[in-house]
Amino acid sequence: MGQEYRHAKRHDDRTEFKRDYDRLIFSAPFRRLQNKTQVFPLPGSIFVHNRLTHSLEVASVGMSLGNDVATQLINNRHPELQGTLFEQIGQIVSTACLAHDLGNPPFGHSGEKAIQTFFTEGPGNELKERVSPIFWDDITHFEGNANAFRLLTHQFCGRRPGGFVMTYSTLGSIVKYPYASSAASKKGKFGFFHSEQEAYQRMAEEMGIIRLSAAGEPLRYARHPLVYLVEAADDICYEIMDIEDAHKLKILSFEETEQLLLGFFDEADRQRILQRIKDEQVTDPNEKVVYMRACVIGLLESECAKTFIANEEAILSGSFSGSLIDHISPLPCEAYKQCAALSVERIYKSKPVLDVELSGYKIMETLMEQMVQAVLAPDRYYSQQLIGRVSSQYDIHAESLETRLMAVIDYISGMTDVYALDVYQKMSGISLPII
Repeated sequence: MGQEYRHAKRHDDRTEFKRDYDRLIFSAPFRRLQNKTQVFPLPGSIFVHNRLTHSLEVASVGMSLGNDVATQLINNRHPELQGTLFEQIGQIVSTACLAHDLGNPPFGHSGEKAIQTFFTEGPGNELKERVSPIFWDDITHFEGNANAFRLLTHQFCGRRPGGFVMTYSTLGSIVKYPYASSAASKKGKFGFFHSEQEAYQRMAEEMGIIRLSAAGEPLRYARHPLVYLVEAADDICYEIMDIEDAHKLKILSFEETEQLLLGFFDEADRQRILQRIKDEQVTDPNEKVVYMRACVIGLLESECAKTFIANEEAILSGSFSGSLIDHISPLPCEAYKQCAALSVERIYKSKPVLDVELSGYKIMETLMEQMVQAVLAPDRYYSQQLIGRVSSQYDIHAESLETRLMAVIDYISGMTDVYALDVYQKMSGISLPII
């Protein structure tokens, strides 16, 4: 993306898909994920997942899913694809998994809601008549998925065209909701801001992604097939790893956790797992959970690969509905639903999680209010002080109000939790470097 007509001199034998992976791993936005909340507060004495460790685990599962699907399709259906770039599916999926949370703001879901509601419920609502309806749709539905596509493709000030200059295959695999904000799903999800719509459209047409919307309608496409594998890897990791983290934090007892994890298996497999734990003389409860969790992830990865292959035709035609997890075998599917239901009640509504969401929302709300006020009245002294903190890559001095507002969103959404808290404290006058 952005370098389609240039052919850089090659210095090694890496595929372009491996170059995508390496470019992400060594990037600053990827490093910043280590200081962004996944679900639980950033760790103290007990280390739980942050966005970085989550993304690495998703990439690992994504690599397995992609490799398994490619191998089975070549062996059983498409032998002519052996020795071609089709064998790189695992690499592509793994790279897309690394990037899938790259656009998430600080404090996870509450950070997204704070940006959205600043414009729908807060002082930002007064700006509705000053911006275009398309831009208003974008900012009132602010979405981490769309922000990831922007981060990877937008030419920020002083940067090269095409952003990260990723391959179309990798970029297409990241966009979970391939439609404009004006066609957002019932949950408010969409895949690209209007500023990146042309880039997505060019990529989709080049790859032959099926367009679902008629001319004149808000843009909607079918998913790139590999999106289903990226989504499955994410679904597997966040649900199962949240259960493990909840056990570590004593939100769930060992007995509850064991029951949930063994619930994915029939009686024979449950006994086999328990016997293996006994034979290995594992007595530590955390280590038992680790082994059972690994068994569950292995099972779900295999089930999702089989589901993708069984539904290959529907996926390629754009007629497949739902996620791969929705279509796996009844026993693990029901066990997954039980984990999801318990997570909502016991984990996502637990006091540590709610405390982060409440604090994070207030921090993000304040940052949005102060920074938007600064770009609305940039000549004021305090506005200049705030604007002076913003990195030069963000076009915060632009003549266009929409561009300045987007620069504020880019700046705030790119913050880590720790940095957002630091800026909030300085804005509020409760933190000084000398104290």
